[in-house]
Amino acid sequence: MLQEESDLSLVIAQIVQKLKGSNLYAQLERQAWASLQRPEIKLESLKEDIKEFFKISGWEKKLQNAVYSELSVFPLPSHPAAPPEHLKEPLVYMRKAQGSWEKRILKSLNSMCTELSIPLARKRPVGEQKELLNKWNEMGTDEPDLSLFRPVYAPKDFLEVLINLRNPNYENGDSLSFRTHLGLIQVPLKVKDIPELKEFFVELGLTTGQLGIDDSTQVPPELFENEHVRIGQKVLAEQDSAAAQQYIRQGSPTALRAELWALILNISSQPEDILYYEQLKTNVIQHDLLVDSLIYKDVKLTASNDDYYFVFEDYLYQVLLCFSRDTSVLGHFAYNSASPPRSYIRGKLGLEEYAVFYPPNGVIPFHGFSMYVAPLCFLYHEPSKLYQIFREMYVRFFFRLHSISSHPSGIVSLCLLFETLLQTYLPQLFYHLREIGAQPLRISFKWMVRAFSGYLATDQLLLLWDRILGYNSLEILAVLAAAVFAFRAVNLMEVTSLAAAEAVLADLSTLKVMPLLQIFLFATVT
Repeated sequence: MLQEESDLSLVIAQIVQKLKGSNLYAQLERQAWASLQRPEIKLESLKEDIKEFFKISGWEKKLQNAVYSELSVFPLPSHPAAPPEHLKEPLVYMRKAQGSWEKRILKSLNSMCTELSIPLARKRPVGEQKELLNKWNEMGTDEPDLSLFRPVYAPKDFLEVLINLRNPNYENGDSLSFRTHLGLIQVPLKVKDIPELKEFFVELGLTTGQLGIDDSTQVPPELFENEHVRIGQKVLAEQDSAAAQQYIRQGSPTALRAELWALILNISSQPEDILYYEQLKTNVIQHDLLVDSLIYKDVKLTASNDDYYFVFEDYLYQVLLCFSRDTSVLGHFAYNSASPPRSYIRGKLGLEEYAVFYPPNGVIPFHGFSMYVAPLCFLYHEPSKLYQIFREMYVRFFFRLHSISSHPSGIVSLCLLFETLLQTYLPQLFYHLREIGAQPLRISFKWMVRAFSGYLATDQLLLLWDRILGYNSLEILAVLAAAVFAFRAVNLMEVTSLAAAEAVLADLSTLKVMPLLQIFLFATVT
């Protein structure tokens, strides 16, 4: 009990400290001073009167949402004596693996820099600045020569690193003998089984109404949808982040989704937020980074060739180029197992006072990175709002899909969860694919790393992302990946090679996400 109270005090103190540096804190302070002029504020009951004023004026709700937002991303309290790296990742071998992976990425980036004789960063000449500013809203029409640039890494490269991950505390060959795990991921992490998943995703049950389900045994779809829209409008009127997160577990009506996601992520476009975005844009105009070419290349290779997303090419450049300059993103490295890369001013290698983070946000884009932004373009058409939503989605969720950690929503745990579900509940299919050299994870990994963006139809993808936000977890990605294999099991049992298995699962654009998840979790598996 004392430990729980101590942990709670620590969390409260850290959240208060975090909020003290926010715009909200300054706004609350101004409102409190302004309220002193009001006749209903009495000196003898000052504290209670100001609290009541905050409640009536809606500021209390804004403070609650800010605290709830911090709690959603806040790491679990650790021992006061634990070093900072323990907060990033408690397992030493995971930290070492992430460190080695980062060195590989930097080596790839530096070798490209050397081969092409291109600096990591340079100031644009005035003429080039003017040209970029003039075409800011039509960068997609630009066709720079990117033939010599290559993605720093692709998901399949990252998968090979995860396959070779081992816990040194276990003897080679015996690391998972207690579970006879025959998948590619050979690290002993605790993942949920079906009963635990059913309990965690209880709102996805067959007796609960869902958006994304065409028929229901309980309530006709149109009646449920009308009532669900009515409740959604009430949630938005109340401006309660926690209520919005609970509500969205049953899916969001299309017309309300943009506002609901912004409420859950505690994003409100204040004038200072728009100004901050404009400052990032100015940084892009003034300085050219090597990663800009990687972003251009990635958009050209992925979103520009996608039937759903090619029309948003300009938005993608704007958001991703600004993102690369945003130093506020560095804050998430406090709870991310990764560390931001450092660069040194020429001739000052090794001198810490001349070290800078590169890129400024600490995130090196990889092949497919732009697909984290693309679906959001359907919801947000104002660049600064789109940018804020993406940044918050990234520092809450997406960073976990390309860093090595033991977190339940980390990519290692998702891979292990996916393989465990298949091996336990579809053993014949799992063993068949393994025997023909078509390990299921080699096919599903790219889906999970991209959070299924670019693989599902956009309406289905947004329904899936509703649940990621609703449950504040990425575990549903692994469940859906297993459900896709279960759905195509009959065809997969007939294939005799990895190429044939990939062909069976090449097109997911016709799949309906919610029926697949419901059937897999609540109907066919016991």
